[in-house]
Amino acid sequence: MKTLPTICFLTGTLNAFAGAERMTAVIANALAERGYPVLILSLWDERSCFALHPAVRHHALFAQRPSFKRAYLATVSGIRRFVRRHGIDVLIDVDTMLTLFTLPATLGLNVRRIAWEHCHFDEDLGKPARRIARRLAARFDDAVVVLTERDRQRWLTALAPRCRVEAIPNPLPFPFPEVPASRDSKTVLAVGRLVHAKGFDVLLNAWAWVAPRHPDWRLEIVGEGEERQALEISARNLGIESSVSMLGISASIDQCYKNAAIFCLSSRYEGFGLVLLEAMAFALPVVSTNCKVGPRELLCSNDDSLVVPVNDNLALASALSHLITDHDDGNRLGRAARKKAETYSLIRIAGQWEFILRPGRL
Repeated sequence: MKTLPTICFLTGTLNAFAGAERMTAVIANALAERGYPVLILSLWDERSCFALHPAVRHHALFAQRPSFKRAYLATVSGIRRFVRRHGIDVLIDVDTMLTLFTLPATLGLNVRRIAWEHCHFDEDLGKPARRIARRLAARFDDAVVVLTERDRQRWLTALAPRCRVEAIPNPLPFPFPEVPASRDSKTVLAVGRLVHAKGFDVLLNAWAWVAPRHPDWRLEIVGEGEERQALEISARNLGIESSVSMLGISASIDQCYKNAAIFCLSSRYEGFGLVLLEAMAFALPVVSTNCKVGPRELLCSNDDSLVVPVNDNLALASALSHLITDHDDGNRLGRAARKKAETYSLIRIAGQWEFILRPGRL
């Protein structure tokens, strides 16, 4: 007798080093570890940047990314064939945009659908169709999972959804560090994709103020993306290239946190801000912009972090300079941050996913 539902995560690709893709692998692995039959269907590319549990089966509809306008019908029919062939009970869209494919693909099938929102409600990432997809998910899906309680309230008030809307945060993607970072380096760490949303241009302008005042300190940026060249040019024009390292993607991100003394998030917006949680677990004092949703739910300014306005390079520079000069206050903030990060363990978050997947919960 079948006791656990067969789950399929539908995503664009796992061959991209980004937060939603990383969380797909983390949650899929955790559920497979608990005995759930788990599949991941990428729309393109069978490769994965992230290790998958041996029991997780990963497939792809296309070898390379197609034009989904031209391949829309092929995509819908491909998803439908896959769901029927593998006996999928629960289909989890790792982006509300995917509702545009999965709603027609599952018509008439006994499949429960969950839309997993990784962006916050008031951001469409330049795709107006995302707003349409959210309305469809709210009306026709069995559940919507968002990352924060603030976002859950936005869904409820803006769309009055017919389905359940659950707030399940991202978990810490690695085991909780046994010991915090020593903080004996003179390194400020930033982690994220090199794109406009992450505000690394603002951070470089802030660092241009910090570097001359603290010439023995360095800024390390871990990540890759379309703005690398522009950021490198900016660092040269600001005269700070000698104190800034752009390290690209790191396969051992935990070592980056261990070797840092301060963490900085300069984003213009975040859906959650997983890197904040990672830094907090290592007891790094955090300087973060007060962007919508994620940081506002994760952080409490002056208690476990220093929070500054978005796009304010001078406020960012002042907060960084404070932590550089006041090591004891940094330790105080880091201890409080580490304690908060303990509540985001993978065991706890996977339990929340199991609860929503139980028969009768959808």
